[in-house]
Amino acid sequence: MGSTPTVRTMKKIQQNLKVILLGGLGEVGRNMMLLDWQGKILICDMGFRMPEEDMPGIDYIVPNASYLKGKEKNILGVVFTHGHYDHIGAIPYLIEKIWHPGLEFFASPLTRGIILRRQDDFPNLPKLNIAEVKDGSKVRLGPFKIEFFRQNHNIPDNLGLFIETPIGNILHTSDFKFDPAPVNDKPTNFQKLQSFGKRRILLLLSDSTGAEETNHSLSEKTIEKNLEEIFQYAPGRIIAATFASLINRIQQIISLSEKYDRKVCVEGYSMKANVEISKILGYIKSKKGTFIKAKEIGNYPESKITVLCTGAQGEGSAILMRIASKEHPYIRLKKGDSVILSSSVIPGNERTVQMLKDDILRHGVRVFHYKMMDIHAGGHAQKEELKEMIKIMSPRFFLPIHGQYSMLVAHSELAQEMGIPEKNIIVAENGQIINLSQKKIFVEKKTAPSNYVMVDGLGIGDVGEVVLRDRQMLARDGMFVIVAVIDKTTGKVKGSPDIISRGFVYLRESKELLRDTRRKVIEIIHHATGSGGAVNWSYVKDEIRNKIGQFLFSKTQRRPMILPVVIEV
Repeated sequence: MGSTPTVRTMKKIQQNLKVILLGGLGEVGRNMMLLDWQGKILICDMGFRMPEEDMPGIDYIVPNASYLKGKEKNILGVVFTHGHYDHIGAIPYLIEKIWHPGLEFFASPLTRGIILRRQDDFPNLPKLNIAEVKDGSKVRLGPFKIEFFRQNHNIPDNLGLFIETPIGNILHTSDFKFDPAPVNDKPTNFQKLQSFGKRRILLLLSDSTGAEETNHSLSEKTIEKNLEEIFQYAPGRIIAATFASLINRIQQIISLSEKYDRKVCVEGYSMKANVEISKILGYIKSKKGTFIKAKEIGNYPESKITVLCTGAQGEGSAILMRIASKEHPYIRLKKGDSVILSSSVIPGNERTVQMLKDDILRHGVRVFHYKMMDIHAGGHAQKEELKEMIKIMSPRFFLPIHGQYSMLVAHSELAQEMGIPEKNIIVAENGQIINLSQKKIFVEKKTAPSNYVMVDGLGIGDVGEVVLRDRQMLARDGMFVIVAVIDKTTGKVKGSPDIISRGFVYLRESKELLRDTRRKVIEIIHHATGSGGAVNWSYVKDEIRNKIGQFLFSKTQRRPMILPVVIEV
């Protein structure tokens, strides 16, 4: 009889492992995953994504961490796979929401260096205690035992995760590709991957970004060969734009510049910071005297200059855009220059990048991009590599992660091709709570909040859907301010209402429209005040807003934001 309560208690507390992705599903970026076992939580990555084109004023979009509110002390630790901002960029914006004094962080040396360097820009945040891990490191956090293993990507120190849990083993691939000839890195360790596969993988979480791309991803060696062709024949300066975190590509450009006797000018805040960190840690190597400052460019022949900068995605504040728009203090594009855009276009940025290319070409400059020749290799496995990973791991359950919804579906179809039953595969959405046991995987009806949290300057989450909608309306149809001065004693409008138009109509060319609008405003106010007694001015403003809105739409087919201002004197 004494053992019965214990058995009942064990049955009562036994539960499934919960897997919750707060970002990275149905989108590229904003990667953040939670593993929750009986209330003990492990966090993997805290990334941001760039705003969409219809999000004026927004700097970044970060995960919604409100699921963790009240559970801070149950967070065992945070592990980071690699140093790209879509995996680490949200730390300054979310750290106070998950912080407790004993919270531990684990990252590879380069990832740790990039995180800590960026934290210097946020001096009021808690100091992070980040332990260094590397290929083969093992860490125990409560019920989770994590082994880190090296994976090829397009940044050094990228680590996948083999996680032992009370119900079985989980393997998280991180962003990865199989590269037989990487630059400044070792090839994929297939022997290590096969050893994990032999330990029975219950759940495989695999990078889906390249799931719609056929065959095998390009090797960095191929990219280096094609970049060298540009360096061989470029008559003037080479301006190479890439991601600040694409350390391997940066090293390739530095090495080629040295080979062809070019000085290198590094421009862009994040680019300079990452190059400096990588030099200190030994991930970027250069000869003495290779680097020069922008103001020194004029001291050398144009054929001896390489400018290495940010802005291949057409970001408005990045260096390449400043150069193209003649805003850079020392660098102006001219005939004979060659511009290299060494990155693929992030989904949603196509129009911005096209406009950037057009602006550069207007200067008589040659532009090289990945659609012309192989000068950019994505860091993500394509179909054949993804199938190989599934084959090696032979998991019972499969969860595609990191990618647009179509990428997740394509990856799930590859898993079915490789023999995983459809019922064992989950194509999930952000915020869905996935329950995993040794025999079953399913999605709960309950969900975790996963809506966009938008960062605008110092504001985090204070720009919501309503504010964004207002900004979109202002950007689309402009603003129309009506200022009416009312005589307190008579309730009549004094003089003629003032009208301010911004982004709606040009006042000097719309005199008839403005005259009719003023007349209509006076009619609305006099109708509201004509009966005498107390006047509800909130109601009057609403009437002006609604009726003038309808009137302006009937005349222009536009819907500006209307701001009535009523002043009693």
